[in-house]
Amino acid sequence: MRLQTHFPRALGLSALVVLGLSACGSDNTKPTAAVDTPEPVQYRYQVTLTNLTQAQPLSPIAGVLHQQGQFWRIGEPASGALEALAEGGDNSALLAKTEVIAHYGGEAPISPGHTDEFTLSVEDVADSKLTLATMLVNTNDAFTGVNAVDLTPLAAGQSISLYGHGYDAGTEGNSELAQFIPGPAGMGEGFNAIRDDTNFVALHPGVVSADDGLAQSALGAQHRFDNPVIKVVITRTE
Repeated sequence: MRLQTHFPRALGLSALVVLGLSACGSDNTKPTAAVDTPEPVQYRYQVTLTNLTQAQPLSPIAGVLHQQGQFWRIGEPASGALEALAEGGDNSALLAKTEVIAHYGGEAPISPGHTDEFTLSVEDVADSKLTLATMLVNTNDAFTGVNAVDLTPLAAGQSISLYGHGYDAGTEGNSELAQFIPGPAGMGEGFNAIRDDTNFVALHPGVVSADDGLAQSALGAQHRFDNPVIKVVITRTE
């Protein structure tokens, strides 16, 4: 006689359902691959500026990194920020310009023959430009600097040397009277909002001085300057 074993129909269906759900669940639990976040790339530049003049102290430097534009152009009017620096040595407005991505504001004048050295750094910006600006303080509106120097070609460990000319901001007539010279030769007025000169940036013609017969000039022969007036060395250190 043949024995037959019968399982309840409901039990068989339940088991199939459970197996089906388990199979579906296994398809949805694939492991997620980890995503590596790249480390930021540091770009660090050491800048050294040397005053090459005999008797023209330089105002505290405005040193900035930016990606767009230039801070002055020959033959075009000086910006208000440049006027403030060229007439009174005030670097604050240049440092606050919206295109600036890193900056250094010097705290002390640079005496003739002396240097100021500082570092500027940014992350993940390979195409920075460097602008430096400073006033020749024994004048009424002369300044010097380097403008929008492209740092892209510099590899870590490389350096470049540049020289800066003397520029006339064109915002004040070139008087050598003591009352218009804010430096130690005159101790006179600095910034004045009235523009009474050419109103465009140009290479500076230099000073005449009392030694060359300019009546009432507060300047002597030692205050004369020729180009270049500064030397700049830029080294990418990282």
